[in-house]
Amino acid sequence: MADGGAPARAREALEELLWPTRCVGCNLPGELLCERCRASLPWIEQRSACPVCGAPHGWLTCTECDRSRDHDGEAPTLDEETPLTSWPVRSTICALPFSGVGAALVSTLKDGHELRLAPIVAAIMATSLDEARSWDAPDGRPRFDELRTDAICFVPATAEAYARRGFDHMELVSQALGAFLQLPVLDVLARHKAKDQRALGRQERASNLEGTIEVLADVHGLNVLLADDVITTGSSIRACAEALLAHGAASVTACSLARVC
Repeated sequence: MADGGAPARAREALEELLWPTRCVGCNLPGELLCERCRASLPWIEQRSACPVCGAPHGWLTCTECDRSRDHDGEAPTLDEETPLTSWPVRSTICALPFSGVGAALVSTLKDGHELRLAPIVAAIMATSLDEARSWDAPDGRPRFDELRTDAICFVPATAEAYARRGFDHMELVSQALGAFLQLPVLDVLARHKAKDQRALGRQERASNLEGTIEVLADVHGLNVLLADDVITTGSSIRACAEALLAHGAASVTACSLARVC
């Protein structure tokens, strides 16, 4: 019986000869993320990260989600410099700062169409989730507990982004993450038309996503792990988490590859 994969392997070998795989971190040929760059990833230490929004060094007082102000009940003035205080997630786990190799992984996957990076991104996220099991969320439970997680959801791409790229990168990453964690992936969120978030300020991002997230299936009673590539102000994570909780999800824990610091 003929090997049906032989033509594909021959094509891959030719492509590798013509366009050799290069490391996204140092550009050396050979691997998408070489051993040296893997060994020097600038991990966000979960013990010192904010347990609410995942910002590095926000464990005691977080200037990003203003956790200290939430605790004493003072309402902030809403301007472009004010952190967004209401985070509906029970915890957020971010793996890397959005700079250097963290930014390169995101842009090469999304805009460079290097889909082979999806399982690498998922592996990095899974590593931080594993570390987060050792540290408590504000509710006193581990920041991530796979035994109390029912499924993975992901922040969806807009229809325009999907049409432009031909794929939803976070769907690919979430499928790989689900395989690592042995959790099902639920494609239940849809994102309706909104302005490009990259051009908007902190409060504008939050307002821009109001009413744009739709839940397409039953999530009642589920403890959900919500995945995204980058958390900037948290507007996308917040909008998706609020939609899931409004449709009956029991809890939402957020995770991302990178965090804007």
